[in-house]
Amino acid sequence: MRLLFLAGAFAAMAASPAVAQRGCGGSWSSFVNGLRTEAVQSGLPASTADRFFGQLRQDQEVLRRDRSQGFFQRPFIDFSRRLISQSRLDRARQLRQREAGLFTTVERGFGVPSGIMLAFLAFETDFGTFQGDINTANALATLAHDCRRPEIFRPQILAFAELYRRGELDPATTVGAWAGEIGMVQMLPRDILNLGVDGDGDGRVDLRGSMADAVQSGAALLRYHGWRPNEPWLQEVTIPSNLDLSRTGLRTQMSVSDWQRLGVRARAGSLPSGGMRASVILPQGYRGPAFMIFDNFRVLFEWNQSFTYVVTAAYFATRIAGAPVYDAGNPDGGLNQDQMHALQRALQTRGYDVGGVDGILGALTRAAVQDVQQQLGLPADGWPTPALLNRL
Repeated sequence: MRLLFLAGAFAAMAASPAVAQRGCGGSWSSFVNGLRTEAVQSGLPASTADRFFGQLRQDQEVLRRDRSQGFFQRPFIDFSRRLISQSRLDRARQLRQREAGLFTTVERGFGVPSGIMLAFLAFETDFGTFQGDINTANALATLAHDCRRPEIFRPQILAFAELYRRGELDPATTVGAWAGEIGMVQMLPRDILNLGVDGDGDGRVDLRGSMADAVQSGAALLRYHGWRPNEPWLQEVTIPSNLDLSRTGLRTQMSVSDWQRLGVRARAGSLPSGGMRASVILPQGYRGPAFMIFDNFRVLFEWNQSFTYVVTAAYFATRIAGAPVYDAGNPDGGLNQDQMHALQRALQTRGYDVGGVDGILGALTRAAVQDVQQQLGLPADGWPTPALLNRL
């Protein structure tokens, strides 16, 4: 589920800017030889490099899946209803009870609530029951060779080689998601190498077979990226009819007390401390659900870059903790895939960076939509409609 959005890879980009300048494409054999040379120069023994890189094969199925990520094009209500069921909610709560000691350790040691880790366990691998069936080493090498995002995947195949040297992973038998993520919470090799936790104390980090290792490693990843203990991440709210919608979205943060003065209220319970910084997001516009989000919500983008996925995971975590089902409202109809492509092209023509014409309503596209809505005198809620497309 994490697919190309998993942001451990994006952290690797920031950590190794030089890698982005190295080669991709060309003949497969030359590319693999280049990887081997780089690995040896980094300290991998030549004999180990020969065994590891000699096994790599290009996988066309990986490229096919990379280019067909239609699931992430679904709007929030549809997406969340497909991922969240009463059965999945019950299983999450049962696992929390069964592994109470583990989740207490995670909450006390890493500051990450059980609901967050249970949400990722549920969405990534259905609580570990399906962890992927693609050869991980081949997937990473294939995506590193492909020149769309080599800066993400090249460091990952090199990290895999180091894990192989340490006896942690075997390129012949390790399988996972098509984008190279491994284990119950689907982490990339470089994150495993740098942040993996031996939670069960058996002397190795096993994210595929050990729930303790997987959950604590995932929590370590979130803590590394700035998760704040004892702070909220998302809460459903109601907004007044006269709210300036241009203030909503990821770009604007105000104190909770400022939002309250504007008429924003908790739909259930009460909002946190008035001085805490927060944003209000409207995943399907001002007629749909509304949420207040906090700094911890933004950390979740380090797990997955999909706005819809992150909102759904954050909301599911609140449901595990007892929050009610959100009020779906009556949102305006959205765009189909062809219309979304047309919208993104129109926004690009106006000079906006929408992150590519991919048909996905991500954060950049939402921000651009909100700008042009304001320019055209439309409700500036970041939700694109056929009426907006027609105006453009």
